[in-house]
Amino acid sequence: MHREIQKMREVALVYLDRSGGLQKFMQDCKKYSDSKQSYAVYRFIISINPSDIAELDATLGNYILHNPIQAAQIFQSVCFIAIKTLSIIEQLQTEAQISILLKPTHLPPLPSYVLNLAAFPFNYTSQRFYMSEGIAIAMGIVTKYTQGARFLCTEETCQFSKGFRYIRVHLPGATESATVRNDFVCGLCSSPLQEDMKFRVLGDKQIVEMIDAKVLNALKGYSNDKSHFRIQTFTVFLRDELANKMKIGNHYKIIGIPACVQNGLQATACIEINSIQLCKPSDKHGTGSASIQACSAVLAKGGICYIGDLASYKKDKLELLQSVLESRTTTVFIPGKKYGEEADQQVTISLQTNFWSYVDSSSKKHIQKDNFLIGQMDMSLIPPNLVDGFGLLIHNEFPSCQQSSPLVHHTLKKAIHPEAMLYKVSQQFRMQDYEEFILFAKNLHVELSPEAESLIQGYYLTSRRVRRDSTHGSTLSASALKILISLSKAHAKLSLRKKVLEEDALIAILFLESSLTLKHGKSALCIAPNPLFPFDLNDENSLQQRDSHLIQCHHQLLKFIGAYGPGIHVNTNEE
Repeated sequence: MHREIQKMREVALVYLDRSGGLQKFMQDCKKYSDSKQSYAVYRFIISINPSDIAELDATLGNYILHNPIQAAQIFQSVCFIAIKTLSIIEQLQTEAQISILLKPTHLPPLPSYVLNLAAFPFNYTSQRFYMSEGIAIAMGIVTKYTQGARFLCTEETCQFSKGFRYIRVHLPGATESATVRNDFVCGLCSSPLQEDMKFRVLGDKQIVEMIDAKVLNALKGYSNDKSHFRIQTFTVFLRDELANKMKIGNHYKIIGIPACVQNGLQATACIEINSIQLCKPSDKHGTGSASIQACSAVLAKGGICYIGDLASYKKDKLELLQSVLESRTTTVFIPGKKYGEEADQQVTISLQTNFWSYVDSSSKKHIQKDNFLIGQMDMSLIPPNLVDGFGLLIHNEFPSCQQSSPLVHHTLKKAIHPEAMLYKVSQQFRMQDYEEFILFAKNLHVELSPEAESLIQGYYLTSRRVRRDSTHGSTLSASALKILISLSKAHAKLSLRKKVLEEDALIAILFLESSLTLKHGKSALCIAPNPLFPFDLNDENSLQQRDSHLIQCHHQLLKFIGAYGPGIHVNTNEE
């Protein structure tokens, strides 16, 4: 047996050399060596391809697939010998101080390597690698666990009262008490062991609840299999570098070692994950129309979260919404007693969606005021800071019961002839073309031209000077400059340009000025309520009207900056 183990060590060294793992191992060793600190445990992650190892040596390949914990000891010996031979980490004393985590890139595509929770009995004692697919449906916060610890014999005359002879590291499926507790005894003199607390190594741990991906088949409304089956959730442990690598709702392929955790009288099947791979949906289905889902904003990712009429929310909800808009985060309170913890905890979660809302000015709640400024919209029920959190305020000039005639005309034609091509452009461009266009434009990297930057800066500083009162100072929020730049870049991307021109900056400025007019009334820069699309854009003539209108707005903007700006010079084109 010793000769076979020695051969597997040699093969492991050859594989590390050929796969580039040895070079990464040397880099990791250098980080430990440069720190000049003595550790109880030196942890190394080794990525392995089971197929490549099986080609080199079938015995080692089989060992990795079916005895991964013992296989890790093979690599542990190889790494220890390499460190001592090359004198890379001077602080390392014993082989027990090295902890190896094997991360397989994949497993053989055979049924015996696929985790089946429906199989009975569940073979959680095998402690070998399995693969599974699942959807993350719940997760806990990241907490600490003992990755490794050093123990010393309490008998001073014992040779194991010093050094690093007794090192305990976490193994898959082990509880905290299996790594550290106070009833360990010395194997030499049978005296109690005591932990050297200053050498305890802590790591991150996160618990995630997943459900088998087959559950999605149940949503089809039928089953090809006449037999009944049951799908249940299972618990996975994410440790150290894998913590926070999963998001709720995503579909993952995982490789790990199953175990059974005993919690009182209950036993829970769990998996210690070694590798995570996000599954890309191959899921585009639907009617082609947008869908609005009423759900938690914490789960939303991308797109727009439409939250309805602001006037329908109470004061506490409006204050929470304002906090979210300002910080782009929300806090979830977790009561400790409810979940068996001693202390309460709070988790801060970043929100990855945009918020839209509206205010129904025809509502009976609104009391029209007489002291409105010209062009100002009635926002009396909404706190001013909350309105600023939305960035832009857009006025719908059509009453809620009436739509613009082009939209009504289009809706009627579509209802009468649903399959008809209403516009010639529909014959040339498909929905996929528009999706590819948006995706391409979104990923463009654009830069501000000096002219656009000068126009944005001139308008921003001038507006801060003009829109001011004696009580609150400037009514222009600090985020306005960021909004201007974002809008300018967005318009340039839609034009498939990599440089923001003056015309892009002009569009952004008119958008913001229209929003400011609705909030605070008209300023010295007098523009129409709908400056960007004042005409029905249905022919070439109307487009020319819009172009001439934008040229006039540009001249008007330059005069505004020149007249009211604090000594700002903006290039003007007299022609």
